[in-house]
Amino acid sequence: MQRAYLAISFSHRPVLEPVVSVIRELMNGFGIELFVFTDHYFFAAEQEKDMMKQAFKEIDGCELLIAECSEKAIGVGIEAGYALGRGKQVWYIRQENSPHSTTVSGAAHKSFIYCDIDDLTSQMRKELHITG
Repeated sequence: MQRAYLAISFSHRPVLEPVVSVIRELMNGFGIELFVFTDHYFFAAEQEKDMMKQAFKEIDGCELLIAECSEKAIGVGIEAGYALGRGKQVWYIRQENSPHSTTVSGAAHKSFIYCDIDDLTSQMRKELHITG
């Protein structure tokens, strides 16, 4: 089974639950396991080196990184940059009324700017049909 890493803001994770659920359901439908780092690990502030080492290890085990950039998060950009440096596919997603990340969007292979959950579902399903 293929694996996709969802890079997402830790502090905004609860607010983005509907997005995570839709992406997980879509990926599962195409035989792709969605891995959400913030759902599997918790590190104290002084464990930052261990946290990033573990995040990079998890990214190495994935074929795709999806960067959820509706909320600004430096960690998401770092994870996306690492994935790109390792030759992974990177998809940039954000709500259309959220600030644009020129760095992640500019480096990503695909971008999904969505107005609502149905729009995101439609865009991602179409892409998964093309690449799947």
